[in-house]
Parts: sequence; structure tokens; C-alpha cells
Amino acid sequence: MAIRQELEKKSKRTCLYDRHVSLGATMVEFGGFDMPLLYQSGGIAPEHFAVREHAGLFDVSHMGEVTVRGLDAERYVQHIFTNDVAGAPVGKIFYGMMCYEDGGTVDDLLVYKLGDNDFFLVINAANIDKDWAWMKEHAAGFDIDLQNRSDVYGQLALQGPESEDIMERVLGIGCSDLAFYTCKTILSPLPSPHSPLEIIISRTGYTGEDGFELYGPHDFIRDCWDKLIKAGVQACGLGCRDTLRFEVGLPLYGDELSEDITPVMAGLTMFVKFDKPEFIGREALARQKAEGPARKLVGIELMDKAIPRHGYAVLNMAGEPIGEVTTGYRTLSTDKSVCMALVDAAYTKLDTEVQIQIRKKVFPGKVVKKRFYDKHYKK
Repeated sequence: MAIRQELEKKSKRTCLYDRHVSLGATMVEFGGFDMPLLYQSGGIAPEHFAVREHAGLFDVSHMGEVTVRGLDAERYVQHIFTNDVAGAPVGKIFYGMMCYEDGGTVDDLLVYKLGDNDFFLVINAANIDKDWAWMKEHAAGFDIDLQNRSDVYGQLALQGPESEDIMERVLGIGCSDLAFYTCKTILSPLPSPHSPLEIIISRTGYTGEDGFELYGPHDFIRDCWDKLIKAGVQACGLGCRDTLRFEVGLPLYGDELSEDITPVMAGLTMFVKFDKPEFIGREALARQKAEGPARKLVGIELMDKAIPRHGYAVLNMAGEPIGEVTTGYRTLSTDKSVCMALVDAAYTKLDTEVQIQIRKKVFPGKVVKKRFYDKHYKK
């Protein structure tokens, strides 16, 4: 009981906290929030396969939301963001990073273009305070209205091959018009102290499956959650969210990206547009790309059922340390022991033989592609 009370004192709660408790979720601290890890006593596998085969519902209200509006909104986003939003149509979504001058990653994020001078930025929960301070620091000289709306918006993610049908049938929201990485807005049907507050519906996903996100006031999010759960949609926790994103090679900030891991090192250069005139970190990242990073992120498959975990040492065949594991699992979809790891550049070629130190034993493996399971997004 004392541990539980200490957790509650330290952690914030999303607008769906009571719903998680009523469903018997195992709660853990993540990103400063008390979040559901899983709902099933039998582990995360039922939730994982619900998303792969049908649909699963995630509370992602812990994520941060920042709005950028004004005459210089696009110019400001271009300045802080590695991807190129210039001239994009309204409704387009971009993935990319904010970087420090030395190329290290402040955070990875999604940028939604809601209007010609209106952008909606979705940032990681653990980085909200840091990101907000950094954004404000670099807003000088721009004619913008910058607002941290993280406490205003809740967010749901409905993921899986049946998600489009469920959105229409259960929530009455047609989504067939949304292409991958696009969004649309409607006004909230519920009263809010921040009204009129836009409901944002998008089609991105963090699982490798087709899916949708809903952003809106807390009452709207609770209402949607209740309708979806009543309709039989499987509630899913952070446990399977991590296994799902890992299987398709998607990064998690703090593991595959950090202040010390640049987008170039992480193999995310396609989201860094060097033909832009400028953005923070451009020179350092361009130099690293030209010279080649000292370390790169790779996939590794073990020739054994042992499970590599974050921080475990990667060795060459002579037993010398060459890197460390960032994320590792025995994958549920393919039943293989695999990991992503940051290793010295000389050992990044596919099929290179390596070893991983797991406790007191060493297990052989080989370098493979970081995507361990094929994605099934709607294109």
C-alpha cells in the first residue's frame, strides 16, 4: 500500500485513469504518468494479437500537445523541425525530430498542419516540460502564438485492421477519406471551458497496423472510450504498445533516440531534409551524414531463445564490446529473439556475426534489418 501511495503522489493521471482501474489494469509509472501496462492476467499476448488481428484501444492522453499559430507559424516549425512542412496541404502530418545544435535529439514528434498558419505538435510524455522550455527558448523573433495544450487534450489510439469499420460503426466517424499520415478536424460536440475545441482525427499509428488517433477534450475522450469498450474493443496497455512498435522497427525516445543518439545514427535520415535552408542541428547532422556516424542502429537476431534487454553489451566475435542493446524481445508475432542495438559502424553490415552478453553468458547472433515484422498501414 505504501508503494502504491508513493506512486500516486509522484505520477500524474490521464482523464481515463478511473477506467483503467475499473478494468483491473496493472498500473505503472511512465513519462511521469500512472499508466496501464496491461489488462490481461495472462500477459500482453492477447492485447498484442488483438491489434495485429482485429483492433485494440490505447489511452495515449499522456502525450503532449503544442499549438503553433500566427504569421510565422510555418517558418518557426521549419526552424525547429528536421522534416520539411513548407507548402504542405492542410491535413498533412509529418514525422521528424527536434535537434540540438550538435545533432542530438531533443525529441521525435508528429507535426499536423491544421491550417495555413496553424500547426499542432504531438510530443512524448516524458519530454513535455523539456520540449516546452526548448520551444519557448527558440521562439524569439517569430510572430507566433505558442501554446502548451497538453493538459487540455486527451488522446485515444484505435489500432488494427478492423479500426476503420469500428470508427464508423461505433463512433459514427467516417474515416475512409483519410489517407495515411493525414488528419481532419471537427468541433467538439461537448461543452468545454476551452470550447470551441477542435476534435482532431488522424491516421498514423505506432503499431505497424492501420489505425486512428482522436484528440479532444477529456469528456469527449471518456465518452469515446466507454462506447468502444462497451462495443467489445480490447483495451491495450503500454506493454503491447512497446512490443508492437518494436516489431516493425519504430523508435522509442530514450532507447533508439536521445540527446546522444542523432537521427543519422538511428537510421532516420529520410526524415531529415538537408535541402531546407536551415533548421537547428542541420550543420552537425549534415557533417555526420557525410563522414558517417561512429555508431549506427541495427537489428540483431540471436541464434537462441535468450532475450536481449536494454543496456546489454554487444560484442564482436573476439569478445570485445562494440555497442549495446536499445530494445529487445522474444517477438510475439514471429517467435524470434531479436533486438535493436547501437553498434560501432564497422559491424553494421547485414549478416555480420556478433554476440550479446546476457548476464554471465554470451549468445551468438547476426545483424539483420530493424523491421522484424511487416507493416500493414493503409497507403
